[in-house]
Amino acid sequence: MNTELLEALTILEKEKNISKNKLCEACNLQRTQLNNYCKNKVTRIDFTILAKLCEFLDCTPNDILKLK
Repeated sequence: MNTELLEALTILEKEKNISKNKLCEACNLQRTQLNNYCKNKVTRIDFTILAKLCEFLDCTPNDILKLK
């Protein structure tokens, strides 16, 4: 089972007109952390980070996590 984050995060960023820098600042993330999520390089999803992203983007985990 593969979880694709790249497409979902990129789409949400564009829909909400939010830059990665703004997203990192609002969610208190390092740019490398966000890039790892966007490039699907995480081995374990941190639910705290997921919650921060969902809160800021006003979405649910289902909007970000796409199983393929």
